[in-house]
Amino acid sequence: MARKQKKVFDTERKIRLGIWGLGRGLSFYRTCSFLNIEVVAGCDYNEHMRRRFLEMNPGAYATGNDEEFLKQDFDAVLLATYCPNHAQDALRCLRAGKHVLSEVTAFFTLAEGVELVEEVERTGLVYNLAENYPFTAANMYLARKWREGLFGELMYAEYEYVHEVRSLCYTYIDGVPVEPGWTVHAWRSWLNYHYYCTHSLGPVMVITGTRPTRVVALPGRQHLSGYLAAKSAGMGGVAPSLILMSNGGLMRNLMGATTNDSHIQRLWGTLGAAEIIPEIGLQLRLGGSGSSPKMLVNPSWDELGELAVKTGHGGGDFWVLYYFARQILTGQPAPFDVYSAADVTIPGILAFRSAQENGKAYDVPDFRDKRQRDIWRDDTWAQQPYDVKKGVFPETADKSITSQFTTVMKDLIRSSLQCRAYFDWAKVRKDLVEPEKYQSVVKKTAQEADQIVAAYQKARHLADAYPESDGARVLKEMLELGKEPLVSSPGFVAKLKREARKGSKKKPGARK
Repeated sequence: MARKQKKVFDTERKIRLGIWGLGRGLSFYRTCSFLNIEVVAGCDYNEHMRRRFLEMNPGAYATGNDEEFLKQDFDAVLLATYCPNHAQDALRCLRAGKHVLSEVTAFFTLAEGVELVEEVERTGLVYNLAENYPFTAANMYLARKWREGLFGELMYAEYEYVHEVRSLCYTYIDGVPVEPGWTVHAWRSWLNYHYYCTHSLGPVMVITGTRPTRVVALPGRQHLSGYLAAKSAGMGGVAPSLILMSNGGLMRNLMGATTNDSHIQRLWGTLGAAEIIPEIGLQLRLGGSGSSPKMLVNPSWDELGELAVKTGHGGGDFWVLYYFARQILTGQPAPFDVYSAADVTIPGILAFRSAQENGKAYDVPDFRDKRQRDIWRDDTWAQQPYDVKKGVFPETADKSITSQFTTVMKDLIRSSLQCRAYFDWAKVRKDLVEPEKYQSVVKKTAQEADQIVAAYQKARHLADAYPESDGARVLKEMLELGKEPLVSSPGFVAKLKREARKGSKKKPGARK
């Protein structure tokens, strides 16, 4: 006999939900049925996203027209449109009478933030920010123990969201190359990493119950190959901001892209400390001393954890939907209402501004206070967006050639990084504790060798067609990173395949 699904809310009332942005938005879909939510409508400008939505939701309404979408009969919108558009899209939803659960971040300028806060106040509708990183098992456990006084007062924290995702400059979130192919992603290709500050700052706020009050950042001048960062100060670099929290503690907030993805999280209180290292787990040091024992703990879930663990982002996707539905159904406030959404969004905007001004510190306004809002009401300072409509080639370029750019970049990024791994690991293979792992790199490179060479050839042809363009620049950067002269040299593929065959005949762990 089938097990009856757990009833989360003691009501038969249903929330009719529309999803605007069917890339990231659809990842919440399977959680909705647990939470009295019926997905009845979807909106996305990309036809392949709408097709996928309708496959999952036969009979639902789907459109690429946002005006028609907002006219439909539903209660709330899960807003997962392009990041810099969130505030303006949320305002349109609120003015259409819809509750809003917005993906991060909440707004692009402080003027937009003021307008958003006051529209929520005016309408009385529910607005939540879908900041999900505070709601992993480990972070929720820390929040409970912090409230119990186990750690004392916050002294210092450092949370990291360092994520190298250069392929997303050229593809949608599902890996499909951006169309038209001569352009780039509408915001992931150029938005500065400081703006995307909420996944690291959000957990510190929720765990410690503090809010940011002052921020400063220095400019980072290096960037990874293959990003448009050299022209737009985009996501291809890395730098921390330093944030003063409301209790006098400090936080180092690190975002960006490097050669080492990192999501390490550390908290120091006056009585104890915590450290989350994904490969290890949650460790606590308790006893009020820096030399106290450090021990691993098994963080227990809050109630409903058995449902949360089935969803994305370590359970966080469940909890943001749960809090949103709970506030609509019961009136109980969610952790990230519009004021907390402002608290967690503003430091990113001001950190980038601080870096642009070579380290000028800024106070973080509290938008609960109208007097503080008034100071920033007309402040439209923002990063200059990249002209994605124009694209990365001259307007006179032959579209039959340049339309292949995003597909070529997707293949080239994978190919050049695979080759770079092969060449670089070869330099230290004699030093490896587990030398058989080098052979796995050789094998994978050999298996993909023909596709790699083809990707290099297509990239070189496109780069040479318009050598002074932004498109050519990022293509040439990736070719240089992937050691094009070596890969294109006669006999490279044959030599690589011989090395793979020779290595496969050795016993695991054998050294030369």
